[in-house]
Parts: sequence; C-alpha cells; structure tokens
Amino acid sequence: MKTDLGIAQAVFPMPVLMVAAYDENEKVNVMNVAWGQICGMDKIILFIGEGKKTRQNIEVSKAFTVALADEEHVDVADFFGIATGNEMDDKFERTGYHAVKSDKVHAPIIEEFPVVMECELLEFVKTEHISGVVGKIVNVKAEESVLSEDGKVDPAKLKALAFDNYQNGYYSMGGKFADAWDAGMDLMK
Repeated sequence: MKTDLGIAQAVFPMPVLMVAAYDENEKVNVMNVAWGQICGMDKIILFIGEGKKTRQNIEVSKAFTVALADEEHVDVADFFGIATGNEMDDKFERTGYHAVKSDKVHAPIIEEFPVVMECELLEFVKTEHISGVVGKIVNVKAEESVLSEDGKVDPAKLKALAFDNYQNGYYSMGGKFADAWDAGMDLMK
C-alpha cells in the first residue's frame, strides 16, 4: 500500500551538474544545478532562475560548460550549490580549483571535474511555469581515468553524484545493474 506524501520533488536520481560561465570581466562563476537534462542528441536544458549569477553570465558570454560532479569533489560541488555568486564575489576562488578556457566555446572548464560538456547558448525558455537555458553541446571532454577500454565514459569509474530530494543527500552512481535495450527483451516476444 502506498502512503500519500503530498507534493514532492519525486524524481530520483537527479544529476549534480556544475554549470560554469564567464561574466563580462572574464571572471569564473560556477553553480550546482540538479534540474537539468539532455533534451536532444546534442542539446541540454538547465532550469536556472533568472536572478542567478551564472544565468546572467550565460546571457553575457553566450556559452557555458556543464561538468558532472563526482564523489571525490562532493564538498566543492555542494559548496557551489550553497553559495551564491550574487553575494560572494570570491566564490570560485575560495575552492582553490582551477579553470581553463575552453577551446570550443567562450566558457571556463573546471579542471577538477572529470567530465565536461562545452555548450553554446541556443535560447532561454521562459513561460509562466519554467525558466530554462538551452545549450548546444559542441564537445565533451573526459579524463582518461574515467574512460573504458572503448574510449567511452565508464559510470563505474566516474562515480558521478546523484542528488536526492527526499533525504537531501548525494549518492554515488556506480555499478551497472542491467543492459539497456536488453533487460525488457523477453517481454517483446
């Protein structure tokens, strides 16, 4: 029997995405975004409120990067979600992390995070109910340490974080449980 929980953000897992952009002075800002998703073969949507510093920077620079947070960097990933660039001018500098300019888009790559998508701004989506940033993924970079033998990102090596709205926790996404497009094949017969 199910118990009513009322209105809840009941999607799990949610990604832990580090979104980075330059401001008008080339200063790096990074925020933690859990409300984001791939929305096409080469597109990503991030639901970022209009008042957020990183969103304002994306408006200026017309580009951004999205890195996948991992176990090793959970403290800084969480900090990027707690602190706001609107109130903390040295937010990025406090972490001691390093940024390099992407060679594909006008946006910073945070070196410590192992996988990053380099994105061009396509559009802002604003309706009565949502505020989103849509980007075109022009390239993905990954540290060799998180790649499988076939050159693809290996989730077991990446140990990406998932955010849990139920208990306000971070979970590590590790081992493979089943093969996609295979686990349900018996029901196709």
